[in-house]
Amino acid sequence: MAATLTTANRLRSIALAVLLSACASTPENQLVSLPVPPTTASAALQSAPEREHVRILASYGGTYDNARLQTMIEKTVDRLVAASERPNLKYKVTILNSPAINAFALPNGYLYVTRGLITLANDKSELASVLAHEMGHVIADHAAIREDQARQAALISHVVSDVLSDPEMGALALAKSKLTLASFSRAQEFEADGIGIGISARAGFDPFGAWRFLTDMQRNADIKSGSGDERAGDFLSAHPATPERAQNALANARQFSGPGAGERDRDEYLAALEGLPYGEDPSEGFARGRQFLHPKLGFTFVAPPGFVLDNTAQAVLGLKGGDEAMRLDVVSVPAAQSLADYLKSGWIEKVDPASVEEFTVNGFLAATATASGEDWSFRLFAVRFGSDVYRFIYAARNRTAQVDRSFRESLMTFRRLSLKEREQVHPLRLKIVTIRPNDTVESLAGHMTSVGHALERFRALNGLGPNDAVKSGTKAKTVTD
Repeated sequence: MAATLTTANRLRSIALAVLLSACASTPENQLVSLPVPPTTASAALQSAPEREHVRILASYGGTYDNARLQTMIEKTVDRLVAASERPNLKYKVTILNSPAINAFALPNGYLYVTRGLITLANDKSELASVLAHEMGHVIADHAAIREDQARQAALISHVVSDVLSDPEMGALALAKSKLTLASFSRAQEFEADGIGIGISARAGFDPFGAWRFLTDMQRNADIKSGSGDERAGDFLSAHPATPERAQNALANARQFSGPGAGERDRDEYLAALEGLPYGEDPSEGFARGRQFLHPKLGFTFVAPPGFVLDNTAQAVLGLKGGDEAMRLDVVSVPAAQSLADYLKSGWIEKVDPASVEEFTVNGFLAATATASGEDWSFRLFAVRFGSDVYRFIYAARNRTAQVDRSFRESLMTFRRLSLKEREQVHPLRLKIVTIRPNDTVESLAGHMTSVGHALERFRALNGLGPNDAVKSGTKAKTVTD
């Protein structure tokens, strides 16, 4: 059963659906991914699992190559498989270069874990619990069931596009369908938890790792919810983690042993995380507060005040509560076509021809226009940057003069990064420190100046509750630039 959406979450979902439904490609103007994901083979020659594998790599930033982590995870999987109900199954592990906290498996045994999830875990038993949980879905054929549901979702998509004339409602109906079909049922999640905890315990890992990780995952989600940073595709989207589920994991673990039994190997695990990138990979662009920088493509811009940015494989998305939203993507527009003509070419409906205006942004040709919908009003910008055109689509439920001015001011921050700026951009990284006698949670978090909600993030990263203190002589994760 999908996690229940709060009113704020529903508003954000609607805002994004409106932006997505507003955009379309025409035969002459093709949407370009931001950045363009690599493809390794013709889709026509690929099997269904291979096509899904390529789609996953494109959606999650490709693979993250780290021989030490790869070896550690593969050895962990081998131990889990040997202790599982189906030791004949074969798994292929891929680490995804994404800050999202996610893990999943395909019915054929392809097993995926993101860099972000590895970062959040605090020992081998916690990571093992996630891997065993995903194996539980495969063992119980849940993944195959969800694959069938995905095919149904494709059929729904076809019906929606053919039957519904309102593009906004069509996008919303499809989004709701995908949200429902993307999630395992509550019963399937509990079953996979039970299978996974049993596998972990029999493999010699601490069975309480699942309970600890579920707890940390919820703490991390609470931070993101409080800051408005609700990144699509995180683990909780497809694996709802409620207090009831965490308590069920605790009860399952107690059936195998008491706390402290089984391997955790915390120091060895943390040592493998030293220097691991934290957050987004600058090669794919990243957000620092309201500023978005893309060293690879060589540009930057600043979102309007109050916006929270999210970088996806297809676009940069921004939200301000449930009343304002933005999208930046890239399209290929013929050089002979003016930007004013492009804005009027039909890729978005109800453009006001009288609002079309051409100008320049820091030396780049640009054009703007307004468009209206039933509940949303749009301010559109197109900027020619190199061989492509960058589209800024700002949306507001109530686009006042002040709001419209903030959209234009944001657009005017778009500029080319200097060579020096591009060279200076580097990812945040994990640093493993040994706690000294005078260290406190507050003092250690105080050094994490490059991340928001540093105190809460330090606690979540290190499995600490709101009243827990650090212990001298132990190790902890910090974030440094």
